[in-house]
Parts: sequence; structure tokens; C-alpha cells
Amino acid sequence: MTQEFDYDLVIIGAGVGGHGAALHAIDSGLKTAIIEAAEMGGTCVNRGCIPSKALLAASGRVRELRDQHHLRSLGIQLGQVDFDRGQIAAHAEQLVDTLRGNLTNSLTRLKVEILSGWGKVMGNQKVVVKSDAGEQVVTARDIIIASGSIPWVPPGIEIDGKTVFTSDHAIQLSWLPDWVAIIGSGYIGLEFADVYTALGSEVTIIEALDQLMPTFDPDIAKIAKRVLIDPRDIETHAGRLAKQVTPGSPVVIELADVKTKEVVEVLEVDACLVATGRIPATKNLGLESVNVTTDRRGFIPVNDRMEVLSQDQPVPHLYAIGDATGKMMLAHAASAQGVVVVENICDRPRTVNYRSIPAAAFTHPEISFVGLTEPQAQEVAEAGGFKIKTVRSYFKANSKALAESEADGLAKLIFVRIRARFWGVILLASMRQI
Repeated sequence: MTQEFDYDLVIIGAGVGGHGAALHAIDSGLKTAIIEAAEMGGTCVNRGCIPSKALLAASGRVRELRDQHHLRSLGIQLGQVDFDRGQIAAHAEQLVDTLRGNLTNSLTRLKVEILSGWGKVMGNQKVVVKSDAGEQVVTARDIIIASGSIPWVPPGIEIDGKTVFTSDHAIQLSWLPDWVAIIGSGYIGLEFADVYTALGSEVTIIEALDQLMPTFDPDIAKIAKRVLIDPRDIETHAGRLAKQVTPGSPVVIELADVKTKEVVEVLEVDACLVATGRIPATKNLGLESVNVTTDRRGFIPVNDRMEVLSQDQPVPHLYAIGDATGKMMLAHAASAQGVVVVENICDRPRTVNYRSIPAAAFTHPEISFVGLTEPQAQEVAEAGGFKIKTVRSYFKANSKALAESEADGLAKLIFVRIRARFWGVILLASMRQI
């Protein structure tokens, strides 16, 4: 530990990425402080992964217990299944409180100093922390920016937090609309469609691109549509832009042709969830003090070592991780990046292999994958002058799936034979009934 600075490492942002970096820094012998202006745990713990999974767990049980056809196939009969919306919401809130407390306690137990306030870079190796109590300037040998992200709301959409809202509001489950439109068919949109339909709402999914689930592997997207969307009370509008969304009772949604931008249909629904992705929370971080400019979307430029770049050159002792970099907007990716930064600070050179980081949609059934989709793998193969192969295994041939009467699903493997006895895995994608 150096005596020239207040800390060896200062981390701006106490989300999953910042928390993981702090724990690894302490384990590596670094005197560490973490700065947070809002709730400890960031988006994942407070407004994302954790509360949404609590809602999915409860609503998934409701769906399962109400599936009389499936239960009868197993020889089970149940009476009427009811639920308490308020208790489901309270379950999610209590889980958030517990994990937020655990996260805070793990930091204090390991003597990570928690500085409450807004952290802002103030030139090389300096950070100013602004709070109601005033300003405090601290110095650090190294600084990590882990400021996270916020929901992106496209132009023309007005948010009121009640009838038109983002996932930040949706996880509170303050009410159950009879008919809810969901703009976006990515992970967030699919998971909330799962929750709402399980609890009795009708859902309309609006996707600007020509196909639903555009970021998924085509085979997985196809079977996901057949299992997650077609049999449920969901209608879809692909290739349609939500040009104007006006809150109220009802919510008015003007759907436009993506190419011409002309309105072709008007929907009137009870509520609208805007699940169009997230943008980096990188404003007012003092990046200009070290001559760093974010890209047009607001992401902080970094290299493979997670060093912040200024005109393509690393800024000494300044790093960024997580959603703020836009590399892979997943909580566990941010955590991996945080570990890599600490390793590099300690002169143990590391980079992140993003193809080894898995992702999942915790729908019922779940979707998971790691690596490249088949079109992405094909593109890499064509550029590299080699061929890929694909194998699929269906759960209808799986004894365990058949025993549970849950035989819809697919496991897919894309690979390339590199040498005579070595097989390289590019992608594993699977879907199974839970």
C-alpha cells in the first residue's frame, strides 16, 4: 500500500461490478474506498436482476399451479389458485432489502470505506465526493468508474411512472393492468411478458425490428416464440415503431411503419412498459478533466484491460467497468471486468473473454447461452476461412423432461474442429421447461 494517496483504489459506483472489484482489491491487499450516491447494489440489486427474479419466481409458481392440463398429466388435481399482488411485490422488496444489507455488510466487514455522495473525477488520481454535508476530495493511486446504466426511453414516449413506465417502475408491481403493451422483445420485455401473463394480464409486444427477439440465436428465438409467446395471451407487432406513447386512461400508442415513419395503427391499452434497452449513466463524472470523451451513445471508451482511453491512448490509473463501457451489459460481466482491473493494477495482466460469459432470460421455460449465435459464428468462420458445424438435441428425447411432461426445448452447440482431437465450443444455447 502506497503512502502517497488516501487510498490505493477508489471505485465510483457500488453496483455488482464495483462491489466485486472492491472485494478482489481487499483480497489483493489494496486499501479501498467505494463511492455511492444512491442505494448500495446499483441496478442489479435494486431495480433489475434481483427484484425481477423474485417476481418471476412467484408468478412462475402461479402459472405452474394453474396449468391444470399439465398437472393432470402427472396425476395431480388442485382447486382454485389465488395470489396476493401486494405480497408478491413485498417478497421482491424484502429480497432487495436483504441483499442490499448483505452487500453493505460484506464491504464494511472487510474494511472497505463507503463514501456516500456523488463521485466525480477531478483530474489525475483525484475524486471529489459531493453530498449534502459538502465536498470531500480524496486521492487514489487508481480509480475505477462503475457508474452503471439507466433505462433508455426513445423519443416520442412520455413516461409518467404509472401508466407508462420502465422496468425501474415495473419491478414494484404496484398494479396489474388488464392489458399491457411492452415495447421491446429483449430479455427485459420477455421476462415481464412472462410475469404479466402468469398473473392474468393480456400482453402486446411491440418490436421495431422485423423479427422478435432479434439478438437471440434464430433457432432459439423460433422455439421461444412457439413456447413463450404463441400459447399465451400475447399478440405481437414486429416491424412497428412506437412513434408516440401518451400516458393516461387509456394509454394511446401510435404504431408507425419503421421505414416510412407513417402511423399505420393506434392502440389503446391500460399500461405500457418501455423495455427498449439501457444507456450508460456517464454524465457529470468529470471525464472532461482527464480529456476523455464518451461515444455518441455515452459509453466510456476502454481497451481490453479496461483502461479508459483518451484519443485511443490509456489515461494513467483510470479504469471503467460494467454498463458504463457498453461491452456486455450484464451484472456478472461487470463483476468479471472488476476482477480484471484489479489484476492489472497488481501487475498481473488480464483481459476479459466475453465469449465465455453466459447470459440468460429467466422466463418459464428459461433461455441461456454462452458465446456466439449461429449467424455471428458463421461470420467469424467466413472471415477466418474455416467452417463451423452445428448439432441440436431436443428435450423430447430426454427421459427427465418426459418424466416431468416438459419436453419442449432445445440444446444447441456450434463448434469448429481446430485440430484432429480438439473441438472448440463457440456457442451453447439451451431452453428447457422448469
